[in-house]
Amino acid sequence: MQNELSWSDFEKVEMRIGTISEVNDFPEARNPAYQIHIDFGEQIGVKKTSAQITKKYSKEELLGKQIAAVVNFPKKQVGNFMSECLLLGSLGNEKEVVLLSSDKPVKNGLRIG
Repeated sequence: MQNELSWSDFEKVEMRIGTISEVNDFPEARNPAYQIHIDFGEQIGVKKTSAQITKKYSKEELLGKQIAAVVNFPKKQVGNFMSECLLLGSLGNEKEVVLLSSDKPVKNGLRIG
């Protein structure tokens, strides 16, 4: 097992469910990617991120999808775009990310833990 976390370390990571509300092409990215806006509910609001998931997902397929993300990472400049959260996923074949999502609709902003 790699770098075992303490319970207090785990509690610091805010993983939340949000609904993708906007998906745009990101032509300035080094690798094919989307700019994604995710609604995490009233308390957190909408956060943006970029994701290299263009081979697995179409923009239409992503719109309205509930996904899991970490919302308390520091912002990160990605080209000309400011990423504000991190989508969670697993590496599929050929190192392509498969997004983690809720199998039933839940309230945006719901904490995972």
